[in-house]
Amino acid sequence: MISDGLITYSPKVFIPLTKLCRNVCHYCTFAHPPKRGETAYLTSDDVLAIARSGADAGCTEALFTLGDKPELRYRTAHEELTELGHETTISYLAEMARLVLEETGLLPHLNPGVMTADDVALLRPVSASMGMMLEGVAPSLMQKGGPHFGSPDKDPSARLETIRLAGEARVPFTSGILIGIGETRDERLAALSEIKHLHDRYGHIQEIIIQNFRAKPGTQMSDKPEPSLEDLKWTIRSTRELFGQDISIQAPPNLSADDFPELIEAGLNDWGGVSPVTLDHVNPEAPWPEIAMLRNGAASKGRALAARLPVYPRYVFEDGWLDDAVRPAVLRSMDADGLARDDRWAPGMPDQAPRAPAVIGGEGFVVRGAIDIAVAGGRLSVDRVVDLFKARGSAYAEVVAAADALRSSVSGDTVTYAVNRNINYTNVCGYRCGFCAFSKGKLSANLRGVPYDLALDEIARRTSEAWARGATEVCLQGGIHPNYTGETYASIVETVKSAAPDIHVHAFSPLEITQGAATLGLSVVDYLARLKEAGLGSLPGTAAEILDDEVRAVLCADKLSTDEWLGVMETAHAVGLRSTATIMFGHLEQPLHQAGHLLRLRDLQQRTGGFTEFVPLPFVHMEAPIYLKGIARRGPTFREAVLMHAVARLVLYPVIRNIQTSWVKVGTEGAAACLNAGANDLGGTLMNESISRAAGASHGQEFSPEAIEALIAGLGRTARQRSTLYENVSRERTLAGRSAVALNAPVQTPASKYAHGVAAE
Repeated sequence: MISDGLITYSPKVFIPLTKLCRNVCHYCTFAHPPKRGETAYLTSDDVLAIARSGADAGCTEALFTLGDKPELRYRTAHEELTELGHETTISYLAEMARLVLEETGLLPHLNPGVMTADDVALLRPVSASMGMMLEGVAPSLMQKGGPHFGSPDKDPSARLETIRLAGEARVPFTSGILIGIGETRDERLAALSEIKHLHDRYGHIQEIIIQNFRAKPGTQMSDKPEPSLEDLKWTIRSTRELFGQDISIQAPPNLSADDFPELIEAGLNDWGGVSPVTLDHVNPEAPWPEIAMLRNGAASKGRALAARLPVYPRYVFEDGWLDDAVRPAVLRSMDADGLARDDRWAPGMPDQAPRAPAVIGGEGFVVRGAIDIAVAGGRLSVDRVVDLFKARGSAYAEVVAAADALRSSVSGDTVTYAVNRNINYTNVCGYRCGFCAFSKGKLSANLRGVPYDLALDEIARRTSEAWARGATEVCLQGGIHPNYTGETYASIVETVKSAAPDIHVHAFSPLEITQGAATLGLSVVDYLARLKEAGLGSLPGTAAEILDDEVRAVLCADKLSTDEWLGVMETAHAVGLRSTATIMFGHLEQPLHQAGHLLRLRDLQQRTGGFTEFVPLPFVHMEAPIYLKGIARRGPTFREAVLMHAVARLVLYPVIRNIQTSWVKVGTEGAAACLNAGANDLGGTLMNESISRAAGASHGQEFSPEAIEALIAGLGRTARQRSTLYENVSRERTLAGRSAVALNAPVQTPASKYAHGVAAE
């Protein structure tokens, strides 16, 4: 089930595909006979117009509601379906759901009524979830005088069979009961037990709706009494007792708008769909409540309100529940918890100022214990770290505030940065990391740029230019060129030191180190000693991605394992080389993997003390192969990006003092937010940036010292230029950085002309 500290709802648009129905339920105002001048079905243009209005308003769900099999009762429905090229309403529904999914990215939730196995199979590839209310199993409901008399599709056995078929087909499903239509409490429990039996067998019921009967004018039941609040609360409590914590329990908020905080106490944790653009066509007399009202109501019970998708997290993360045709749209719409993204921000996107998350509600005590342990310098458990990553509402605010306070106690109000230059010496790579749009191989010709392999004299020229512009560091990274040897990397280091003897060489990820060592038949320790002798000063902590082998098996299957990456870093620290540590997040991983990553870094740092800083790197999705293939999210949300910096500060204290934010990934406004959430370092000026740019980032290639210091001053903080190892920088270097001339155009030496980093004969 979704976290106990949350009340969820689904931002939806309501699409009434047809209001014709062969049933004659005595309480219903949705269905009606054909009317002169009205079409039986919404056209594709009608459907798309409604869906697009929902997408523009930030909805994630397209709720298709329709009558049961009107073509079996009304000639006009049959004729119109024929004109549309369909034999059944369900066939037309499948076409419209596919259209909405493909054209708008909204996730269809379908309520088609009683279905056959073939119907379920037809709709599964075009929907994120389906649903059908059981309503009730009392025999009296179908008898003469009962609300379902004359409604063949309300036969409980037929509806239970549909629910069973959905389970058999592994369809995430919603069901529930309608209370107050003539059933007894025992009969309600009997209906719920039937649903529970099917859920126990198939595990597909993601939520139960307890809907209270509303007497509607113009219906046969207009004078019937409505169930009381106490009756509704009793039913919700009974449902929670029956189902436990495995599923969500929902009540339509527009039918209980004045009472919903009390329903939370009874066991409710979901409000169903709420639409900012369409009315509730089933209950048009009851307007949707304002989201602020729901948020405040949740807060009054110590909960945070969170938007969800029509498919619940469990069914996203477990294999086999989502059709391959639907999964990419789900991933694009979700956050790391499997809930709906709470903003439209994404790392690297231009002109997208981040939006601060709402901070109302949330169970602060859930994170307060973890914060207390962290601030005292204790090692948190994985579960405690996961709680921090899941923080929303006021709990989110507490985590951020605690991290910022801890940052202040560690580094004061000083924000550091380095003047450096990135030199990506080749984009040729034999590895196939799913997130990488930088490297070039046989299968990546469609990605940005052409293959290049820098000549050593170009590396030297860029180094000399960087030194003249005040740089204290060059950062050297590239693809894993299949022709490179350990001597290639050594020659690159030697070239840099020859061009600028006093510059710090920050170079080569653990993957490059292991590759170089292997080509020379050397151990990692011996090869690192060789590079250190050549002038290597420290290692970047890249190639870490997520330190979890299950995630790495999808993300970068042919890359180093978790233990191998950690092993190289431990060895580097042992030979006297410091390094940074990184995480790349917002793609495939969940908070559990993020937590494990941070704790592995902490444990290594306690043994070696070799990490100078931790650098969160939000996944930039635009050109990444795993995103284009539809198997990754579109990066973290802004809340998640800020939380990564805050949680890292807490989890890594006191062993890693510096938390860096990447202005290339999050932009200047995002960097400012992270500096107020535990970060104390802005990284480097870079001068050139190729890797994030290749992935689609648009935040610039250079951040001058003057611009960096202006950003820092705007936060009321003090800027300090630092070296790679966080030492002070000479006045000469500082002045050189402030009088820098424009960069010359870089020369990208074509890869075909060079081998091993030197010109071919």
